[in-house]
Amino acid sequence: MSDNELGMYLRTRREAVRPADVGLPDGVRRRTPGLRRSELATLAGVSVEYLARLEQGRDRHPSVQVLAALADALRLPPEERLRIRRLAKMTSGDHLLCPASTESPDRSVRPTVRSLLDRLEPAPAVLLNRLGDVLAFTTGYERLAGPIGLLDAELPNLIRFVFTDARARTAYPEWDRVADEHAANLKIESSAAADPHTAELIDELTITAGAPFTDRLAAPTGFWGRVGVERLVHPEAGRLQLAYEILELSDTGQRLVVYLPDDDATSAALDHLTGRQPGALRVVAG
Repeated sequence: MSDNELGMYLRTRREAVRPADVGLPDGVRRRTPGLRRSELATLAGVSVEYLARLEQGRDRHPSVQVLAALADALRLPPEERLRIRRLAKMTSGDHLLCPASTESPDRSVRPTVRSLLDRLEPAPAVLLNRLGDVLAFTTGYERLAGPIGLLDAELPNLIRFVFTDARARTAYPEWDRVADEHAANLKIESSAAADPHTAELIDELTITAGAPFTDRLAAPTGFWGRVGVERLVHPEAGRLQLAYEILELSDTGQRLVVYLPDDDATSAALDHLTGRQPGALRVVAG
């Protein structure tokens, strides 16, 4: 394996992009396939000299903002955005650094919380840590979130799903509001303490999600309450209107999110999804 994997990758991807794919004229005389170095540099907002250093391995520490700009300019799909991030870490040697001393987000689930989730059946309920990792859930939540793709990853993460999975925009008809809320919450987490784990997730999403994430992170932080209504388009149950309540668990950084139907149609749909008798989940009184 070359010690300049990132540089080789950038050059290969640059040469694979047709000028017309990024709104540039093809021209009749091109000595190299794909984009010229100067064209990619312009599209990404970096200097030609800096891009040359990256491709040649003379600069091995590009910022996440530069990587995100290059990924946007090259029109990289989500899986390639993950790849460019991994290659950057390998090339810089960051993957060899010792883990940060700050305590990692707690992934353990207390027995009492497991019992609580069991008692909440058939209501959809999910336990998340501060990074949005899915730690535990009821079967009601599995039947709600599984078909939309949220639980497909080996280690599901709600924030990653919202920003990097195309299915999220179909599942959440109010995707912009949902994305605003998650970006704001992550921004609050990152500012509350010098947490390298939150910073790592922010760096990852800066590259993998691009402007839909970074624009929200740069915007003034709004206020998001612990109760509200979430609208969901479910592939089996159709349009759902769910009232939710977020409960913070003391000393863990974890939160329990419980969903209840907000209208009669959603109540009937959830009963059908969970296989429970009609009326098992009663509509929240408004």
